[in-house]
Amino acid sequence: MPPQRFHEQFDKIQRSLPDVPLAMGPDDSAEFIYEKGFVLARDGEEARVVEDTVRTHFTEAPDLVADHVRRVSPETNRTGVTRIQVGDPGQGDRAGDPAVGHALRALREAEGRHGRRLVSRNHVVSIAVNACPGDEPVPAPLTEPPNPAAAEAGHDPDTAVGVLVIDTGLMHDYRSYPLLAHTEGDAQLRETDDQGVLQQYVGHGTFIAGLVAAVAPNTDVTVRNTLTDAGAILESDFGAKLFAAVDQGGWPDIISLSAGTSNGRTDGLLGLDAFMTELRDQGTLLIAAAGNNGSVTPFWPAAYATLPGYEDVVLSVGALRGDGEFGACFSNHGSWVRVYAPGERLTSALTGFGAPVPYVYQHSTYDACRYGFTYACTCQSPRHTGVLSEERETTSGKPDQVMFDGLAQWSGTSFATPVAAGLVAAHMTAHKESDPRAAGRQLLANNTEFAEVRGAHVPALRPATWRPVPVVRRGHPA
Repeated sequence: MPPQRFHEQFDKIQRSLPDVPLAMGPDDSAEFIYEKGFVLARDGEEARVVEDTVRTHFTEAPDLVADHVRRVSPETNRTGVTRIQVGDPGQGDRAGDPAVGHALRALREAEGRHGRRLVSRNHVVSIAVNACPGDEPVPAPLTEPPNPAAAEAGHDPDTAVGVLVIDTGLMHDYRSYPLLAHTEGDAQLRETDDQGVLQQYVGHGTFIAGLVAAVAPNTDVTVRNTLTDAGAILESDFGAKLFAAVDQGGWPDIISLSAGTSNGRTDGLLGLDAFMTELRDQGTLLIAAAGNNGSVTPFWPAAYATLPGYEDVVLSVGALRGDGEFGACFSNHGSWVRVYAPGERLTSALTGFGAPVPYVYQHSTYDACRYGFTYACTCQSPRHTGVLSEERETTSGKPDQVMFDGLAQWSGTSFATPVAAGLVAAHMTAHKESDPRAAGRQLLANNTEFAEVRGAHVPALRPATWRPVPVVRRGHPA
């Protein structure tokens, strides 16, 4: 029986957010994760409309309890959203939340009258997009250079491009990696468990910072540990965390964000409305991961890239497989993904170069690609058994352990994103361009390289120092 990676990650995230009952959505599917018993609405009059409409609907429905309906967060906050309780979060199971579903349906007519969305689930935003990572890190030999390797350009503090990485924090000994000499930011809060084993997603932010610095040495990278709990955060908290991240050092040239969620809609995340509006009025370019769901469904905030008014504000990035010629099996795709960059088996720093640290795999590999591809993708290789798969009794054998002492190979749109961010930053330096949004436009307009993704020819950005990784077998989806 193959591992059920989404369910395994659901358990992991639930343990990291122990006081937040979670459900899978929409309803009985597993497209995303959200908070049970609560919805989001804009502050003020719209929150009152949502509360009153839901209470009336529940009063008329004998199987629901109107007494649960109440606002549970301040009406006035910078994100402009309010959490409204619509049901008992202790009722039901992970397969969905009927109270939230009823609340959303109750507002459909009111939304038609108002001409815009009034209510939303409170989604879980995660670096393990769709709660499923492209893969888990694999130790890489210290005798081999990183991939992409460091570009030759030097660092000039007067012209360095500011890049803000919103992710997990930096490992305590990250400065032992030479490429991170000009990196600052927050420390990873807890690197290992009580047994001294690296926790899941520890090193994610450090790995990303290393990729930016390799592609664009003339950068000042700042890493914020916004996503510390298994890389997951509620949508209602995410907007405030993003504001806090930019408030610490001001709006940077570029934000590299390798997190998000789908929501079954095409008009963005309600919880990010205020942040995205303020971002639009700044000069910052948001470069965001398209997600690892192997899906055409829009993934936010990357999918803002094709919404009116955000075309130059957000750059959505999908992942190419190891040879750079085709899309990686796990990469989201579709017209809302603006560009693709290498994102399979990249090499960067995971830990510092000190004493080796153990890591126990969380997920088991599959017997075949879970997305139907026929090359030896990260679903299958390298083979390992994971502890979360073991807990669900989906595989047999003891979970595998490896040792990290610096470099790792890792795959995901999480890592294609900082590669693209580095290329925009490098373009700014090379062309003395001070406007990151203009640099993004120029880079795409001048690009002449393409790849094939699900039968479509798409723009591809490949750093000059990136080395293709040969695939065992070339193929397309079955």
